[in-house]
Amino acid sequence: MTSETQNHIVRGFKATLVARAIYMVSSALLMFVLARFLLDPDGYGALYWVIGILAVIQLFADIGLGKSSARYISEYSERDPGQIPHLLRTTIIAKLCVVSVVALVLLLVYDDLAAVLGNPGVASFLAIGALYIVVNSFNAFSQVAFQGFNALGYSAAIQAIAGVARFAFVIALVLAGFGALGALFGYVIGYTIAAAVGITILYERFYRTYEPADEFEPGLSRRLLKYSVPLTATRSANVIDKQIDTVLVGALLTPTAVAFYTLGKQITDFVLAPAEALGFTISPNFGEQKAADQLEQARQIYETSLVQTMLLYVPAAAGLVIVAEPFVRMVFGPDYAGAVPVLQVLAGFVVLQAVTNLTSDSLDYLGRARARAIAKGGTSAANFGLNLLLIPMLGVVGAAIATVITHTVYVAVNLYIVHAELSLRLDHLGRSMGLICLITGVMAVAVLLVTPMVSNLVMLGGAVALGAATWAVLAVVSGLVDPREVRAAIR
Repeated sequence: MTSETQNHIVRGFKATLVARAIYMVSSALLMFVLARFLLDPDGYGALYWVIGILAVIQLFADIGLGKSSARYISEYSERDPGQIPHLLRTTIIAKLCVVSVVALVLLLVYDDLAAVLGNPGVASFLAIGALYIVVNSFNAFSQVAFQGFNALGYSAAIQAIAGVARFAFVIALVLAGFGALGALFGYVIGYTIAAAVGITILYERFYRTYEPADEFEPGLSRRLLKYSVPLTATRSANVIDKQIDTVLVGALLTPTAVAFYTLGKQITDFVLAPAEALGFTISPNFGEQKAADQLEQARQIYETSLVQTMLLYVPAAAGLVIVAEPFVRMVFGPDYAGAVPVLQVLAGFVVLQAVTNLTSDSLDYLGRARARAIAKGGTSAANFGLNLLLIPMLGVVGAAIATVITHTVYVAVNLYIVHAELSLRLDHLGRSMGLICLITGVMAVAVLLVTPMVSNLVMLGGAVALGAATWAVLAVVSGLVDPREVRAAIR
C-alpha cells in the first residue's frame, strides 16, 4: 500500500468516523430519550415497526441506481471524466421517475395496506411515509454519490446533518404532543434537510466542475441500469435481513415485542458504527486498484482492515454479552428488560456484521455485485423462513437467532468471493484471528469470575475498563500500536 493511498484512506476514515460518531450519538440520544421518557414500549414499537415497513417499500424506490452510479463515477473519473455529468443527470432523472411512482402508489393504498397488515391505526403513519420515502431516497443517494467520487468528507457531513436534524425535529414534535406520529414526521424533516444540502453540494461542487463530453458514451446508460439489477437484489436482501424480521415480529407478536427487538438492534447498530465507517471509506479504493491492475495493494488494504476490525469487535461482542442486563435496566429501565436476551444473541451478529460492513461495498467496487446478490438473496430467503419458524416458538429471541444463523453463511460466502479476487493470506489471517479470540476469552473469563461479587454499576465500569485493556493488549501484540511511540508521545 503506498503512503499516498494510506493517507487518503486514513483521512477519509477520520472524516467518516467523526460523522458516523455524530450520527450514532444523535441516534443513541434519540433512542434513549424516546424509550426512557417520551414513548411507552407500545408507542416506541409502533414507530419502528412502521419505519421497518417503509424500508421494505423503499426498495421499489431506490432500485440500486445510487450504488450503480457510484461504481461508474469511480471508474469514469479515472477513464473519461466528461461522462460524469451525463451519469449524474441520467441517474437523478431515473430516480425522480421511480420515486414519484412509488410515493404516489403508497398515497393511494395506505388505508388498504394498513388493513392488510392487521393494524388500521398505522394508516396515518403510512401516509406520511410517502414523504419519508422520497426524501430518504435522495438523502441516501447524495451520500453514495460522494462515495463514488471518493469525496468522503462530504458524504460524512450529509450523514451528520441528517442525524442532528432528525434528532432535533423528532424530539420537538413529540414534546409538542404529536406522539409517535410526530416522531415519524421529525424523521421526514431531518432527511429533507440532509437531502437538500447533499444535492446542492453535488450540483455545485461536482456536476458543474466537469466539462461534459459531447455525447453520452454509447451503451453506458444501459450498463448503468444493468448493473443496478444485482445491486437491487442485494439491497432487497439486505432490507429483508435488517427489516423484515422487525415487520414479522410486529405482525406475529405485539408492538411491545417490536420495541424489545428494535432496541437490541439499535444498540448493535451503535456498536457497529466504526466498522461501517471503515468499510464505506476503503471500498472505492478497490475499484481504483482493480482498474489500475494493483490487486496486491488491494489485498493489503483488505487484510489490514479486517484484522484491525476484529481487534475491536471480538472483545466488544464478548463485553456486550456480559453487560447486556445491567446496561438495559440502568439506561432504559426495567420496562425494557425483554431486550436483554435479544441483545446477548445479537452480540454474535455484531462480529459478523462488522465483517460484512468491511466487505460488501468492496465487492461491488470489485465488480462482484452479482455474486454477492445471489448469496444475499439465498441467505435472506432463509432468514425469512427461519423467522417464520422461530418467532412463534421463541418470541423475539427467535428472530435474533435466525439473523445470526443466516448471516454466518453470508459472511462465509463473502469472504470466499474476496479470497477468489484478492488471494488472501489465509494462514496469516487465521493466526491473527486465533490470537484475538484467545486473549478475548481470557479477559471475558476474568470478568465473569468477579461479576457475582460486584454491583451492576461497578460491573459496567469494570467491563469498560477491561475492554480497553483487552484492546490495548491486542493492539500491541498485533503491532497496531508501538509502546515506544506511545511513551515518546507522553514524554
